[in-house]
Amino acid sequence: MTQATKVTRTMTGPMPVKILVALKVNGQSRQLMLSPWTTLLDALRDHLDLTGTKKGCDHGQCGACTVLVDGRRINSCLTIAVMKDGANVTTIEGLAKEGVLHPLQQAFIAHDAFQCGYCTPGQICSAAGLIAEGKAKSVPDIRELMSGNICRCGAYPNIVAAIKQVMDAVGDKS
Repeated sequence: MTQATKVTRTMTGPMPVKILVALKVNGQSRQLMLSPWTTLLDALRDHLDLTGTKKGCDHGQCGACTVLVDGRRINSCLTIAVMKDGANVTTIEGLAKEGVLHPLQQAFIAHDAFQCGYCTPGQICSAAGLIAEGKAKSVPDIRELMSGNICRCGAYPNIVAAIKQVMDAVGDKS
């Protein structure tokens, strides 16, 4: 490498300080000291050992990292954790209550809605958000509103069937 093409990187100024971030994660209050650039995904996985949320593309294109923040589904890989200070975060680990699987978790098992399972936590969290939004009224709606969650194994028919089953059950109760 010639001197003209050599690239050097130097730090100027002090390193950024870590920032205290308070989150309520799966019902538990948590406080974390995080670098300002830490994503919510990395905070969950690396700092809280909640590894159910998956790192897929790290660009917000696959949905493997989907979690619920204040009840809304988001791509945690695109979300800076300090921006969610004070938020209520639900991951796949927080959907089951007192040892009882969430209806979507049960439906995914009943409909064999996964093969490798890598996308499943994001699919289920996204489906929980979808149902809470109340916008999906049909199978085509489910397909469209879940299009941000990729399944490389192609288990889409079973995923849609599982979501529809729970959506119908929720609709029957209202």
